[in-house]
Amino acid sequence: MRHCINCCIQSLPDSTHKEKVGCQGGLKHSHQACPTCKGENKILFRVDSKQMNLLAVLEVRTEGNENWGGFLRFKKGKRCSLIFGLIIMTLVMASYILSGAHQELLISSPFHYGGFPNNPSLMDGENPSDTKEHHYQPSANNISYVKDYPSIKLIIDSIRARIEFTTRQLPDLQDLKRQELHMFSVIPNKFLPNSKSPCWYEEFSGRNTTDPYLTNSYVLYSKRFRSTFHALRKAFWGHLSHAHGKHFRLRCLPHFYIIGQPKCGTTDLYDRLRLHPEVKFSAIKEPHWWTRKRFGIVRLRDGLRDRYPVEDYLDLFDLAALQIHQGLQASAVKEQGKMNQIIIGEASASTMWDNNAWTFFYDNSTDGEPPFLTQDFIHAFQPDAKLIVMLRDPVERLYSDYLYFASSNKSADDFHEKVAEALQLFENCMLDYSLRACVYNNTLNNAMPVRLQVGLYAVYLLDWLTVFNKEQFLILRLEDHASNVKYTMHRVFQFLNLGPLSEKQEALMTKSPASNARRPEDRNLGPMWPVTKKILQDFYGPFNARLAQVLADEAFAWKTP
Repeated sequence: MRHCINCCIQSLPDSTHKEKVGCQGGLKHSHQACPTCKGENKILFRVDSKQMNLLAVLEVRTEGNENWGGFLRFKKGKRCSLIFGLIIMTLVMASYILSGAHQELLISSPFHYGGFPNNPSLMDGENPSDTKEHHYQPSANNISYVKDYPSIKLIIDSIRARIEFTTRQLPDLQDLKRQELHMFSVIPNKFLPNSKSPCWYEEFSGRNTTDPYLTNSYVLYSKRFRSTFHALRKAFWGHLSHAHGKHFRLRCLPHFYIIGQPKCGTTDLYDRLRLHPEVKFSAIKEPHWWTRKRFGIVRLRDGLRDRYPVEDYLDLFDLAALQIHQGLQASAVKEQGKMNQIIIGEASASTMWDNNAWTFFYDNSTDGEPPFLTQDFIHAFQPDAKLIVMLRDPVERLYSDYLYFASSNKSADDFHEKVAEALQLFENCMLDYSLRACVYNNTLNNAMPVRLQVGLYAVYLLDWLTVFNKEQFLILRLEDHASNVKYTMHRVFQFLNLGPLSEKQEALMTKSPASNARRPEDRNLGPMWPVTKKILQDFYGPFNARLAQVLADEAFAWKTP
């Protein structure tokens, strides 16, 4: 039997080390440091003259019959090398086994990026002070992901180097009208002066046997809305006004919009705010009309359907319009004053950010930036609209979003891999296009496995501020809302000029449990990996800093203490 053991020290020619180092039994051992190594005690091995990035590589070729006698016939130096290599391999294997329990390698990784915080994500609407510590079995993948950090950091640095917040060019009103001729023919330029919500009367030509919602697209495409419209039908004829042998119906748009963001507590805010007697919301919590339905988008993966006309959207406010109409028609001054205080709200969390449909309907602009955004059309009809935005730490928002929308195989490992993939895709876009072009790029947004772009709050807010005044916004943080619901709701009441509540009403509104909180099965998955959190903090950092600057509030930087 013949054995061939080929080992080397450092990536040097054999002659460089031949006279300097050796093993007992072979060349005489030298205690002098190798000048080429410069005193470093690194050990690398070479197999067939090729350097291997391992602590030890042991190659044994066997010819003929194997027996332990061959081992005994080794020279003493070769036996030393073999035993030393086996010891090193055993230590490495032991360190990986132990890492599953201690989350650290016994041999420190050179890619370890300091210490990472490891706090569980807050649920939507969860009080941070009520968060309990959870203990989850760590994964060995967490350690390998720490090693991936330097390469991902290069991607993030590339993105950050190209971030530029530029002012968008506003479209002309005539250009908006050419894009939406029907919408501008239905919604008037002026509204009733004695209604807080933007309302107007339009003639209804149907008979009393006519179903006014027969062709409504919300009914046609969704069974769950049919019961809602059944209630609207029953109230419809009491909604009409009669004059000169004609029927008129009151049409209304929202006085305020909760425009974003998803997984930031908008559902909880909506559920509490609708308990106020002066607030009436659309019949459907999130119509998504401005961003999706008016383009015929129900689900992007299903393609485009027939566009929902503006009349279908206005139908959703008929119950609220009925109450406003009754107030306008009341003969008693006291009753009329009361009904005039009713305001209408709408809470589609896509309104602030989702402009994915523009590439299908609007001519491509130069450099891939959309020529028209949702806010351009809302402002054209409602320049005095009030806008409420609920935000949260975009890192936690993304993980909550992932847990809510992912259908299978959810885990911290899967989330990390999807984040890395999304960052790579975003960087590829930024290499060729502007920040705004990438943020509103429909192809990119559909390709990214997690909705990384939704957390770029500064980009969206700055674009909204090009058409609306800052005073028309109320920007809230989920973290503040979760810790003090009463204070948040009072800020909303003041912003909307709502009347005070009784103690009983206020207690019901502020003490009810959070809505749309994280599902138990998702909470049991535990938090994201600390290294994933660090990666996302690095990515979102410049955007958070810009947001805090615009709002003059460092709390919106979400800096880690």
